[in-house]
Amino acid sequence: MTLKECYAALNGDYEEAMGRLRSERLVQKFVLKFLEDGSFELLCRSMEAGDLSEAFRAAHTIKGVCANMAFSALLKSSSQLTELLRGGDMGDQAQELFQRVKVDYAKTAQAIQAFREEAGG
Repeated sequence: MTLKECYAALNGDYEEAMGRLRSERLVQKFVLKFLEDGSFELLCRSMEAGDLSEAFRAAHTIKGVCANMAFSALLKSSSQLTELLRGGDMGDQAQELFQRVKVDYAKTAQAIQAFREEAGG
């Protein structure tokens, strides 16, 4: 799997990421670092605990990383969740968006893991 194929698998925008970072080596470095970030785990714990402040912080971090890396699908769902949490909403709509974020995150992580395994790292 190439890095471009990884982006296709995670519904991202490879060209946008390349335009931003200007180096496939840099894009690859930060794509692989995504799996080490603890924001998703923090989001899950915070949503389950009803901790609005920490859930917002985690969703906002995920949104920022996805914007920088052009992970389009996860960016969309995490942005929507961030805005609901910013407004203090942890109700049904936020819970539905959280489920969408979980699906998008899993797809993103699976694509990156497959890329890492095929790249030998």
